[in-house]
Amino acid sequence: MRALASALLLAVAVAVGAAPAVGADFRSTGDAITVLYDAPSAKAKPLFLLSRDTPLEVIVAVEGWTKVRDASGTIGWVEKRNLSERRSLLVRTPVADVRANPEESAPVVFRAEQNVLLELAEAATSTASTAAPGWVKVRHRDGQTGFVRVSQVFGL
Repeated sequence: MRALASALLLAVAVAVGAAPAVGADFRSTGDAITVLYDAPSAKAKPLFLLSRDTPLEVIVAVEGWTKVRDASGTIGWVEKRNLSERRSLLVRTPVADVRANPEESAPVVFRAEQNVLLELAEAATSTASTAAPGWVKVRHRDGQTGFVRVSQVFGL
């Protein structure tokens, strides 16, 4: 019975033009300022203004709009055209040590404070990934690269 209900919900979502997200799907804002709305319409109530490269978890996409969740858990809608394929990560912990290698004993390359944006330098699931499980390779906007614990960032 659950399988039938799930199939029916999926069929309804496809019929109305929605694409359900499979697993965690993240995008970053691409424009200097992106408006987060409470509904999928430019006439809806604006909730927040998001800066460029803000990581957002995609919940569902519907006809030019994407329902998203930000690092604080706020759910809202952004215009799909405002999202970029470029992946950014937001430091969630008070301080994240970015290390030369994906291991606790590696030297610290730099420290990133809470809410600092880092660029995803290498997909964590890539077969050519140099990161060990639980680590991800990142790049600071100043060009420094290193590895940070997955648990310390939002956007994966």
